[in-house]
Formats: sequence, C-alpha cells, structure tokens
Amino acid sequence: MNMTGRKIEIKTKGLSKSFGSVVALDNLDLELATASRFGYIGPNGAGKTTTVRILSGLLRPTSGDASVCGFDIHKGSNRIKAVTGLLPETPGLYSKLSAVEFLEFIGALYHMSDDVLDSRIEKLLSILGLEGRQDDLLESYSSGMKQKVLVASTLIHEPRLVFLDEPTSRLDPAVSALVKDLILALAKETETTFFICTHMIDFAEDVCDIIGILNEGKLVALGSPEQIVSGAGAEDLEDAYLKIIGGKIDREKLLDWM
Repeated sequence: MNMTGRKIEIKTKGLSKSFGSVVALDNLDLELATASRFGYIGPNGAGKTTTVRILSGLLRPTSGDASVCGFDIHKGSNRIKAVTGLLPETPGLYSKLSAVEFLEFIGALYHMSDDVLDSRIEKLLSILGLEGRQDDLLESYSSGMKQKVLVASTLIHEPRLVFLDEPTSRLDPAVSALVKDLILALAKETETTFFICTHMIDFAEDVCDIIGILNEGKLVALGSPEQIVSGAGAEDLEDAYLKIIGGKIDREKLLDWM
C-alpha cells in the first residue's frame, strides 16, 4: 500500500536498459498506485517506449527490478500481458477484417466468452461512435477511425492497467477529447490505471494526476502537474517542461538572421 491507502500497481527499482553502449533507461525508480493516470513525457529517444516495453513484458531490462499488477517482470510476463492492455505508437491492424471481426479476434486471444465479448464490442463501438461502420472493412476506415478501433481493442478485456503510447497522435481534436473523457471515466468508475506516453503536454495536463518527465533515460521530475509547475517556477506544464528539459527557444536569436 502507498500513503493514500491504494494498492501499488507499478513499482520499479533501479530499472535500466542498454542497447550496446547506448543507455535507453537509467535506474528508473517509480511507484504508481491503482487508478493513477500517469503522464510520461519527454523528448524523442528519452526512453519512454523502452519503459513501456519492459513493463508490459515485451522487453527484458538490462538490470533492476519491477512489478506490474503484483507480478514480477522477470517471472510473470505472461500474467502481466493477461491483465494489462497495450496500445503502441505504431500498432498494426488486419485491414481485411471488419471492426467487429478484429475485436472478436482480439477477444479470443484473451479467452473471453462470446456473450461477454459481444457485449463489450457493442458498448465500446457505441462509445467511440463506430456503431454504423462496425461491419465495414478496416481498410476503408480513416486513420482516426482505425485509432478508435485500436483503443477499443486495448480495452476489450477490461485490463487493470493500460499502457498508451501516443494515443492521440492520429486523432482530430474532437476524437482526442473523446479519448480524454474515456480515460477519465474509466479511471474513476473502474479503477483502471493508465500509463500514458505523450508529446501532447496539454493532454497530459488535462488527463493525468501524476506526471513524470524523462530525459536521456533519467526521470528528472515526478509529481502532480501542479507540483511540477510550482517547482519549476513556471506558468503552466508546458513552460515547466521546457525549463526542465532545456528546450526554451530564444526568439531574438532565432530572428538574428533577418
């Protein structure tokens, strides 16, 4: 248990990953409670996707330990996969299947009963506004519609913890708002924990109750959005992020060439 009395859903200690001489993740110590909405932000190549791949059981760390939903990542990767959902940044779809057929296929992988699966598919497609196109082949879908189906496939088995890697990267503002509302509702009503990698800092600020900033494999800031903004002496989370990462643009120098 943590200080709030909630169960710990993710706990890492000294979690590290190297690819040859490149250190992708450097001694990550992190603790997340059930129903947390964790926003993981940082530059490209900071190590966010590497972290998700390790915690979701797809990649072995070089060193360190972690538990996810009570299961050790070294011994329980199959159990972790069974109780978590993962939406990667570049997922694949079977374009010759309809939305319903694709979701039935995903549900079968989790050994869901037909009745439960049919009910979940109907509910998710309705929430995501796809009920009129559920029998059309996915190859006819727009990129935003495909992303909706992928979100549905990630949630189909009611996972305890959901990893989302850039979940709104191909969505228009209206659909992004829908995904935001869906995350907030699920976290509140079902105690689902969300681990969200995103470049959309405003999305993270609106959705997440805890933020981690990763830079060059190191966790350089952790806390609520308010705590990070206050600690950096910033106006908002984007300003805090730029101050912490060091990405502030000097507009006068930028225009010197003129």
